[in-house]
Amino acid sequence: MNLKTLTRTVVGLLLLLRAPAARDERGLSQSTENAILLAGAVTVAVIVLGVITAYVTSHLPK
Repeated sequence: MNLKTLTRTVVGLLLLLRAPAARDERGLSQSTENAILLAGAVTVAVIVLGVITAYVTSHLPK
């Protein structure tokens, strides 16, 4: 390892330690939002399936 590489590594490490990356604080609220969106999508799918089933059943020959 030459002096140039060592210097770059030390400077990069110092910059990283001085200004760490911002923390992602979404946590539970993001999970809750995803669960609500998933429940909404499932509800819409069930309604659409019910409407199509009722339509097809009503138009079948008796």
